[in-house]
Amino acid sequence: MRIVIAGCGDLGIETGLRFAAAGHHVVGLRRRAELIPAPITGRSIDLRREVPTIDPDTAVVVVAFAAGSRDVDEYRATYVDGLRNVLDGIAASGSDPRVLVVSSTAVYDADDGSTVTEGTAARGGTPTADVLLEAEQLLRHRAPGAVLVRLSGIYGPGRERLIEQVRSGSARLAPEPDRSPHTNRIHRDDAAQALVHLATTPDPAPLYLGTDDEPARLDDVLRFLADALDVPVPARAAASGRQTGGDKRLSNALLRSTGWAPRYPTFREGYRAVLAGTGVRHA
Repeated sequence: MRIVIAGCGDLGIETGLRFAAAGHHVVGLRRRAELIPAPITGRSIDLRREVPTIDPDTAVVVVAFAAGSRDVDEYRATYVDGLRNVLDGIAASGSDPRVLVVSSTAVYDADDGSTVTEGTAARGGTPTADVLLEAEQLLRHRAPGAVLVRLSGIYGPGRERLIEQVRSGSARLAPEPDRSPHTNRIHRDDAAQALVHLATTPDPAPLYLGTDDEPARLDDVLRFLADALDVPVPARAAASGRQTGGDKRLSNALLRSTGWAPRYPTFREGYRAVLAGTGVRHA
């Protein structure tokens, strides 16, 4: 099969390499094609401003954008304008590929620790989450048969912000044990494998949540990392400290029901692999 990866950053490249390893011809689109490794065929294009040429025999298009900043205009140019241009390219090609689009579970504005599934209403709640919902609405209007994959927080090789916070001593536990929010994450390799898996899943659902098996309280993750790094457990934040971010427990039951299973089912296996130097982050 011919596969197009629109947005060949870290996740897009890892996904493309997995498709290529399975024997498929993979074309990767990004502004600097020289950063795309073989055997992926790189094409230089700014998808925020240009409509790509999609080969007529393309069987799968994966859209895996990553904005360069959290600026709302940058988000809209990347996720809305970029998606519109990709869909225009598909329409002009005469091809009829399966379209997989990566979004984020940040669109769920929940802070009560409730369980979130594909049936939970997505309400945005922040300027950037609202832009993601705008892009999703565009997708549903233009490509109603597309598969939307909302991923939780991606971590993996080179994505070590939380590790560095614990190592440096800047991380803080919640002011009180019962105020530590649930967090949700997925290893980059598991996210990439989910996209490859869904490319050939018979009769896929229109939406999947991509996350690991265990929503975990942030305090538990910080304590685990402190023990793994052999550094002191982070101190508690001041009682008046303001908690940021939501509190929700994402379910991957629907994605698992298709036969996908994460190699790193919890943060423990995943962070052990990161600390052991397993894998590389792609440019």
